[in-house]
Amino acid sequence: MEKEKEVSSEVTTNKVKTYGKTVLTLENCLLPKDRILSSPSQVDGLDQETETDLRILGCELIQTAGILLKLPQVAMATGQIMFQRFFYSKSFVRHSMEITAMGCMYLASKIEESPRRLRDVINVFHHIKEVKAQKIIQAIILDQSYLSLKSQVIKAERQVLKELGFCVHVKHPHKIIVMYLQVLGLLNHQTLMQNAWNYMNDSLRTDVFVRYHPETIACACIYLTSRNLSICLPKKPAWYTIFGASEDELKDICCRIQGLYVRAKPDQEQLARQVELLRRRYDELRLKALNSTAKARSAPEPDKGGGGSEKSRPRKRSESPRHRDRPRYHKRARSDRRRRTSKKSSAHNARDSPRRTISLKRR
Repeated sequence: MEKEKEVSSEVTTNKVKTYGKTVLTLENCLLPKDRILSSPSQVDGLDQETETDLRILGCELIQTAGILLKLPQVAMATGQIMFQRFFYSKSFVRHSMEITAMGCMYLASKIEESPRRLRDVINVFHHIKEVKAQKIIQAIILDQSYLSLKSQVIKAERQVLKELGFCVHVKHPHKIIVMYLQVLGLLNHQTLMQNAWNYMNDSLRTDVFVRYHPETIACACIYLTSRNLSICLPKKPAWYTIFGASEDELKDICCRIQGLYVRAKPDQEQLARQVELLRRRYDELRLKALNSTAKARSAPEPDKGGGGSEKSRPRKRSESPRHRDRPRYHKRARSDRRRRTSKKSSAHNARDSPRRTISLKRR
């Protein structure tokens, strides 16, 4: 009996087939170098410098909006990392940077259990835009344009979830920095800890979170802070090797963080004009492609028999062998014949039908 049960269990397990699966791990956040070097925005004609400026500008919008919405730093960090990851799957030319930033902010507030109303998110982004343009701050009118913007933000939130495969939980290096400083015996050094946290928050504007693990980024922030404050850390063996990081990785992360402070501040209006030009060109090419495919479908297919032969030409009804030998009558003669037949049939029916007499009696 036990053998039969084992055989039946083996049969049932063999019958189960996996047609698809979704792996929800933190390893999915890291992208290969090939995908980072050739992003969808660069494929659509956007140069690397403009793309980097758009990434920095979008992350700054999320950070500023999070402060105004009084969100925790963890929620702002989650929104920025999702923003960076999304635009390695989609292009800035085809998706609006500002609306996607709103969608990431709205989604991150839900993920980190600090939800905010969508109306508040839209109002805050509108406030930031008015302040940057140095205009008089006016409230948004609740008209059709506001409703369409609201639906666009909801759509952007769904697109972010779909493109990231619902792997939206992020491991943040805040706690890791505290843990590593405790191991190094520098937990009481408040300046070191605060500066390391500041560097980590600034690194969110770069793409280091799609290149390296959070543990490596935490080591890089401590490494950069200790260099600036002239704090000696163990070298033999190197302290970062205990946490699984290498010197080349730390130097690369430090260079990317310090590059933010040297870079000129991006102009949002100029970036919007460049993206709009590329978007128009993309729309024109798309319309041309659609028109060419429509013409190809509507055009007649070429003759397979070799140029307009009688076999390939469709036959008329009169040319078919079924109707070829039939005599052709004039329309008038045909109508006269129909009349005669109808008269004969009516006379025949009147002769054969019995006469009926109806007697009316007066009461």
